[in-house]
Amino acid sequence: MSFEIKLPLFEGPFDLLLFFIERDELDIYDIPISKITHDFLDYLQHLEKMEIEVASEFILVAATLMKIKSKMLIPRPELDENGEEIDPREELIKHLLEYKKYKSVISDLSEMEAERMTKEKRGNIATELKELSKIDNVESEIQDLDLYKILKVFQKVMAKYVARTDETTHTVIQYPYTIDQQKNFVLDKISFKKRMPFSEFIEYKPDKIFVIYTFLAILELLQLSMVTIKLGEGFNNFWVEKTEEIPA
Repeated sequence: MSFEIKLPLFEGPFDLLLFFIERDELDIYDIPISKITHDFLDYLQHLEKMEIEVASEFILVAATLMKIKSKMLIPRPELDENGEEIDPREELIKHLLEYKKYKSVISDLSEMEAERMTKEKRGNIATELKELSKIDNVESEIQDLDLYKILKVFQKVMAKYVARTDETTHTVIQYPYTIDQQKNFVLDKISFKKRMPFSEFIEYKPDKIFVIYTFLAILELLQLSMVTIKLGEGFNNFWVEKTEEIPA
């Protein structure tokens, strides 16, 4: 027995984010970035399972959400010129408010267009064509045509055709990693040692995407209080330790 899952398609990534905000009645000025990132990535994963091509703009917003999430997890807030903490979500909120404003305007314009289409246009086309045919002598214009003019028109038509067919295509690469997989990987590695430097995770597989997913997995485990981190020796290195369970 087989079943089919149907997902709503959205006009763009901001349309999807607004859907999550309105669905869960969230405050757009105080977005729970962890929850909305999880919902956004979950939607993209469902699209990939259904073999629906994910546009590059969705991938870009997903990366932006993960970047904001990682900044909020690291206890080192950025400060502006006045010494006040900069909210990593500020730029995202600004874009969402602008998109929401233009989306409401588009809805009003669509209603105006639908109302305009129900009205009869002015003038009589058949009568106007007859009047134009009396003014312009079409037969004399045809007599002025030569092979060069016809060739120039053909070249313009072919150039427009090529411009329509040679559209830019985007290739979406599905990486063989997930945050949950890397969380299990980290916990498995530190279960054999009391602590483990981050450099050893990199040595295990020196791949850029692998390192990024592993780092985000460590941040998730840190938030869940399943591991602790301590500054280690070397540049950009730290120790990862498993949190000791408190006996009941």
